Amino acid sequence: MTTTRKELVNEISEALRLKKTQIYPIIDTLFDVMRDNLTEGNRIEIRGFGALEIKDTKPKPAARNPRTGDTIEVPARRKAKFKPGKILKEALRAQRDKMG
Repeated sequence: MTTTRKELVNEISEALRLKKTQIYPIIDTLFDVMRDNLTEGNRIEIRGFGALEIKDTKPKPAARNPRTGDTIEVPARRKAKFKPGKILKEALRAQRDKMG
């Protein structure tokens, strides 16, 4: 199941008893600021939730195309990495234990 931006706005609106039109700019600004910080190379840490950061990958000079068998070069790139925080880990563990 996927939670969309609209669903997040609905839940926050209900929790804070504010109009959805008041929540949308806050959510959009939050994501814009997070995106800007990550692209600048900053790490975002939200205690209890987790940390987001951008990691550089190494180039892979000898990857193989499975369809053709040709050797191709895969350049280095940047990718987002999320590391869950302690409270989120505990919540996930409790959910897993509850399910089985």
